[in-house]
Amino acid sequence: MSITITSFDGADRASVDEAYRIGSAANDADLPDFPPFCRRRFDALFHTPMPGTLSLWALARLDGVPAGYLQLDLPQLDNTDNATAELQVHPQLRRRGVGRALHEYGLRLLREHGRKRVVAMAVSALPDGPPRSVAGDAFAAATGAQPALTEVRRRLDVGEIDRAALRAALAEAQPRAEGYHSVCWQGSTPQEYVADIAYLDGRLLMDAPMGDVQWEPEQVDAERIRGNERALDARGRRRYHLGMRHEASGRLVAWTLLDLGATVDWHAFQQITIVDPAHRGHRLGLIAKAENLHHLLTHEPAVRVIDTFNAASNSYMVAINEQLGFRPVDSWTDWQLTL
Repeated sequence: MSITITSFDGADRASVDEAYRIGSAANDADLPDFPPFCRRRFDALFHTPMPGTLSLWALARLDGVPAGYLQLDLPQLDNTDNATAELQVHPQLRRRGVGRALHEYGLRLLREHGRKRVVAMAVSALPDGPPRSVAGDAFAAATGAQPALTEVRRRLDVGEIDRAALRAALAEAQPRAEGYHSVCWQGSTPQEYVADIAYLDGRLLMDAPMGDVQWEPEQVDAERIRGNERALDARGRRRYHLGMRHEASGRLVAWTLLDLGATVDWHAFQQITIVDPAHRGHRLGLIAKAENLHHLLTHEPAVRVIDTFNAASNSYMVAINEQLGFRPVDSWTDWQLTL
């Protein structure tokens, strides 16, 4: 067997097509409850990347047949010692050395770019959850990477939401939130709130549990928020935001986001939820998430399930998600390799 690896970029449409087909097959095999691998999202990774990110791509062929790809994202504005990786091998061509060859190729690229560590995720099964392959964790461990953070994916079945219990929880929370009111929007952030959103977004990696992942807070400003929005627009992601506005200061002090991809209308992700530490204790997180859930479902009535990821140690956010009806599906480990 002969394994060859070549770097490629968005101008090489044949390689992009081959990588997409590999990713699609891997998604269907490894995460059968996920939406199909989105072609619009994948293409946008090449032509409209997230601001401040340099992406390096490599395609592996086994005896001339496209067999796997590697994506390395190298932050340029902060975390310049770090990188993240996604490595996919076609399900029919695994256990033939393709992953190891891509890994070794990636290490050379990372060292050429002066990176000191790389982080990648692998999924595994929970004791009572659906089966998941053990190959990702086994491969990461074999490379010498260390498990740095455990996350759990939870899923909300919209048809099973206990709406009476949710209304009761909101009614109980509202008196604690006197002096705050909610504002919602779709897509890009209104100009009057963009500085507040940049501040909250920049706090995320300070406030969220990071385990042993060595990742510094990102430097987020209004320009970076607008760049993120352009990248998400290019991916076709429909976004539903809700912020909690502090009436005395006029600032948004909490923010949550739900979004859908371009491929299907039945699936959404609960993305960021963050409350400014100076305004915690007012049940703003619960109110924001519950009201934004209503915001989403009003405009996207076809949504049947919503997935969210939380660090297993993030007890506060996990408790809110459980109250909303999210239930564990599988476990995800952030593996960190020091070069």
